[in-house]
Amino acid sequence: MEKQIYYHDTDAGGVVYYGRYLNYLEEARTEYLQQRGLDLKLFRQKKFLYAVRQCNVSYESPARYGDIIVCDAKLAKITTARLIFEQEIRDKETGRLILKAEVTLVSLNEHFKTTPIPEDIKSLLV
Repeated sequence: MEKQIYYHDTDAGGVVYYGRYLNYLEEARTEYLQQRGLDLKLFRQKKFLYAVRQCNVSYESPARYGDIIVCDAKLAKITTARLIFEQEIRDKETGRLILKAEVTLVSLNEHFKTTPIPEDIKSLLV
């Protein structure tokens, strides 16, 4: 997923505010799922959702106002109730690594209790 950095993404120094990267990671994961035919409507129909359980982020270098970044999401592992993504954000022009992250999502039922990932959804992910 490509994204241009706008003024509202940055802090007073003109670099991307560290918390904004979590939004970019979320958008990249959403696109990953949508490309496999999975979206929020399907999750609602099946009465389950995903929530971030853990997020480990390593900030390597800053993105700045006007940059175009590429956000990547790769599914590294599936367990009974978790999806573990390895993600990177790079500068489009130079390929410079901006950050890397490992994000764990947990599958929840409508009562926010951990639940197994439905098999039909799991089959679209592997």
